[in-house]
Amino acid sequence: MKKVLFVCMGNICRSPSAEAVMNHFIKVKGLEDKIVTDSAGTIAYHEGEPADPRMQRHAMKRGYELNSIARKIKYEDFDKFDYIVAMDKENYNDLSNMDPDGIYSHKISMMTDYSSNGYNEVPDPYYGGSEGFELVLDILEDSVEGLINKIQKDLNGK
Repeated sequence: MKKVLFVCMGNICRSPSAEAVMNHFIKVKGLEDKIVTDSAGTIAYHEGEPADPRMQRHAMKRGYELNSIARKIKYEDFDKFDYIVAMDKENYNDLSNMDPDGIYSHKISMMTDYSSNGYNEVPDPYYGGSEGFELVLDILEDSVEGLINKIQKDLNGK
């Protein structure tokens, strides 16, 4: 069983969306017994809140249900999860700073590391319009395919 943690700043837009998209693809591919997911934020500002209603609406149009509740990442998560996937460079740096000795650096990656669409991060849609939420979902759908392929290779020892 591989465990994946998606991380953005507040855990109300990008990381819960990544979790929902990933869970959809896991179900479609019949991998429920091989991969589990969660999401967290680098700050606790929205802790205990559901995903942003705008993000929920855009995700629902594509058949994704954002049902996670925001939480802040904890140091214990580095031990618990096999993959810790940051949405942008600031999130990546925050995660790296939580692990100053680099013990878990092999677990930390960027969501777009698995993308084929040319983006280098998943932009925060919080202060923008509808197109920002749609772009996030476009990037996530593309990146999740690559991430699942990577996990399947790891599971098969390749």
